Formats: sequence, C-alpha cells, structure tokens
Amino acid sequence: MERSARTSQHDETESDDESTGMNTLLIGIDAGSLSVFDDLDADTEIPTIHRLCTEGTSAPLESQIPPWTPSAWPSMYTGVNPGKHGAFGFVGYDGYDWHVTSTDDVNEHTVWSLLDRHGYSSVVVNAPITHPPEEFDGALLPGFIGPEDPDCHPDGLLEEVRDAIGDYRVYPSYSRDDDTLPDSEKMTEYRNLIRMRGAAFRYLAEEYDPDFGFVQFQKTDTVFHEFFGDEEKVRSVYETTDEEIAAILERFDPDHVFVASDHGMGEYDGYEFRVNEFLQDRGYVETTTSGKGMPSWTPMRRKLREGEESETWEPSFTERAAAVAAERFGITARDVGVVLERVGLAETVKEFAPGGVARTANEQVDFENSQAYVRARTELGVRINLEGRDPEGVVSPDDYERVREELIRELEDVETPDGDPIFETVAPRERYFHGEYAEDAVDIVTVPADFDHAISEQLGEDYFGPAEPWNHKLDGVFAAAGAGVDEDETFERAHLFDVAPTIMASFGLPYSDRMDGSVIPVVEPTEATSYPAYDGKGEPNQSEVDEEVTDRLADLGYMN
Repeated sequence: MERSARTSQHDETESDDESTGMNTLLIGIDAGSLSVFDDLDADTEIPTIHRLCTEGTSAPLESQIPPWTPSAWPSMYTGVNPGKHGAFGFVGYDGYDWHVTSTDDVNEHTVWSLLDRHGYSSVVVNAPITHPPEEFDGALLPGFIGPEDPDCHPDGLLEEVRDAIGDYRVYPSYSRDDDTLPDSEKMTEYRNLIRMRGAAFRYLAEEYDPDFGFVQFQKTDTVFHEFFGDEEKVRSVYETTDEEIAAILERFDPDHVFVASDHGMGEYDGYEFRVNEFLQDRGYVETTTSGKGMPSWTPMRRKLREGEESETWEPSFTERAAAVAAERFGITARDVGVVLERVGLAETVKEFAPGGVARTANEQVDFENSQAYVRARTELGVRINLEGRDPEGVVSPDDYERVREELIRELEDVETPDGDPIFETVAPRERYFHGEYAEDAVDIVTVPADFDHAISEQLGEDYFGPAEPWNHKLDGVFAAAGAGVDEDETFERAHLFDVAPTIMASFGLPYSDRMDGSVIPVVEPTEATSYPAYDGKGEPNQSEVDEEVTDRLADLGYMN
C-alpha cells in the first residue's frame, strides 16, 4: 500500500494538488478531567487547554467499565465496547494462561483505518495498544503498553524519528522503585517524555501532511500513580503538556480540535476490598501454593532478562520446592520474609530468585478448582469457572445463573468497616458488554461506590486495606474547538464511545453501524453505515513483549 496510491483518492476530491492542512486533531490526555483542570492555574499552567475548553465547548466524558487504559483507549478509537473489540485489561486470557494485551487483542476497525478507506491519511503518536501497528495511509508510533522499541508503521519510522528529533522513548529511563534517583531527576525525565511526544508528532505531521492527527500524553496519568497526586509534580506535567499542545496548534491550526481522555482521576477516600479472600470464605475460591497464581511480572521479567520469551510463565523447580516447603511447614506468605531473615537466607533468595520463591510460596487462587474468582483488579469483576467454556470449568451451565445470582446478592451486601456499601453496582456482564468477545469478560461486574474504593485480586488476612490515594474516576473530559466546530453548541456530557463517530462526522463521513456511540453535537451529524467486517489480525498471537513493558506495568501497580 504505497502512500502515493492511497492518497490519490483524496487528492481527486480537491480542486488543486496543494495540501488543505489538517482537518481534525485528537489530543489524548490520559486521566484528564475538568476537576483536574480546575485545580490548575488557567493563565500560567494550562492556558491552551483552558482556552480549548472555554472558547470552545467542553463537558464531562463518561468512561466505560472498566475505566483503565488498555481497554478504554481502544474503545475510544474504535467506538465500540470491549465485548466487540476484545481488549478488557492489561492482559488477555487463554483459559487460565495470559499474555500482555496488544493490537492482536483489538479486533475492530480503528478510526484511522476507516478514514483510510475514504482516502484520508493519519498520523498517530503514542496511542496505547497500537503495537504491532496496522497498515494505513500515514504513520504510527505505538505507545503504552507496547515494547520500548516498538514496530512502527511504516517500517523504519522509529529510526527516522530519532534521527530527526533526537532521543525518542516510550518509557522513562528509570524504574519506579529506583530510590537512588531524586524526584527532581524523575520529573526531568517526565518532561522529556512529554516533549518527545510533541516533537515526534510535529515532525511526522510535517512529513506526512495528514488529514487526521492523534497525539496522546500518558504522563498526565502516571504522575498521580507514582507520586500520589503531588501538586507541584502534577503542575509540572501539565505545564509541559500544555506547551506541547500549544506548539502543535500553532503549527497546524486544524479545523477541528478535540480533547479527550480515557477516564478521569481523583482522590480515593475509601478502602481496597480483597474480593478473593471474601470468596474463599464463602466457598467459591480454592487455593494452592504450587500453581502459577495471578499474573506476576517478576518471573516474566526474569525470563526476559535471561533472553527467553515471556508470554506466560511456569514456576521453576526451586520455586515449586519453596512452595512445597512453605506448605509442609506451615509458612504463610506473611511469614516468608521473617523466616528467611532469621535463617540468613533473605539476601540469597533475593539474589537468585527475586520475588519468585516468595510469590510461588504464597497462597494463590487455584483457578482450575475454584467456582469463581477475580483474575485482575482492573477487570472490575468476578469470573465464573464455567464448564464447557473454561478448560477445567467446575460450574455446570445448568447452575451458571443460580451461582451468578447468588454471588451478585452476596457482593451487593458487602459493607466497608464504616458500614457503607463497597459497590454501587453489582450486575451481570450483559449490562456493560455485548458483542463477539463478551464471553471473554468477567461474568459479574463490580463497580465501586463513587469510585472511592478499589478491589484487589490478592488473598490476605483481612478483607479490607487502604486504597491507593489517587486512582481512576469515571468522568474524563471532552472538549471541541476550531473553525469547523460549532462552539455555541452545548452538551451536558458525552460518552467514550461517542468520540470515534464524532471524528468521522468531522470529515462529513458516515460512522460504522457497529459503533456504540453517536455524534457529539459539535459537528454536523452523519448517519451510520455498514463497513466490511473486520478481518485484521485474526486470533491473538501473544506477541513477544520486552522487559520494559512489564517493568512499567509493575511500576504502576496494575499487576503484581
């Protein structure tokens, strides 16, 4: 698919051969929300973002369930719910095994691929879950959670960008647990990464002269997780992001400028609820000390360091031996560190099996023999081990609805230590997911009350512990500005699924009738139409992911 051939269709619709400039720009601000913007100085810290929101039009953008990066961004740029595109979290599952989520899990047309069908070109920089990239007229630099040196479209693009702008990286050059690096240097790295996004986008937009541009900024989310919402650090991140947005707008002046976030961000005043501990006490969860347990980045990362592929992992002989010993002598996970310290083996274990022995010796959910369990906290729900669907399913299809209804009632009754409901909604998955991949989702969705609480997949002595102080909220932001936008049009709120139809409408094009959203009334609405069925990458191939990916996810605390 040569670029000249792909652009010719669009060129024929113009009165001359000169570029008409960028029609639509989507600025992705991860975890951006009006409440976060309100805490920043409009004149000195975010003047450009403030102008887009006030001189244009803006409102809350309701996220999906679950409101986390690897599922929500694909929902935004495909316009469909996870039940249709297939990406539900940081890992995808094949029975009880898992792999890091990639575009092989996103089985739906992206908005740039639909634009390509109409002869429009795109430049996409740092969009999450875009590795490995698809082919289309334009350029794509993948972002979170691809590898540090991702495959790009076209081939050789990453080297070209680095030659043009200097260093370009997806992730920071340090690990979050690196205590030797002062915060000031970490923030310098944050700002450098943000500037890389802006510089790369401007370079590629100059080179490709796209009709559609999409640049995403991730550190606006990470700063809250890593530094617990430290005001000075948040200001620094947003000031730099605003500067990059301003430089892009000054250079390209798109007809339509959309600002969108995958979810919001805010303080958590509640608790972390260990659902599997609760389910174990009620007979739904069985445990083991000899299995793989929950997805763990420590052994995966170690395999990568040893030069092996890391799609999943099996415990080593040493790890299994440690687990057996722990079980035989009654050593629990909470005792492991103390016991090793007493016998002088703590440092040896850390050196030769960092995290692996303690992890495997830990009491884990026995997936195969449990009736129901939480696989990962970011899925926001409980999976039933269903016979005929799951490899070793123990709940028969005849008992499925009974078990699910019982679980829903029991979870609805859970209260915090303060006597408040932990969940505002406990519902069958059908309320949130529909489509070809809906059965890959959890069976019961658990939505924390006001998103002031979090759930955990880990087992522990108590049901409740302290929640991370800052985490995701349901309301993000959508803003629209530019000559092609009806800035007098007001709307109370929009949904994540509405962004893709609105982008299509900004080109005067029909959006896909598979999309679950509709056109936000900032542009002239268009009708839905049928596009050819998605036939992209077929079944997930569990692409190899490098060490940096697993490090970043572990750093953020999304996985263990």
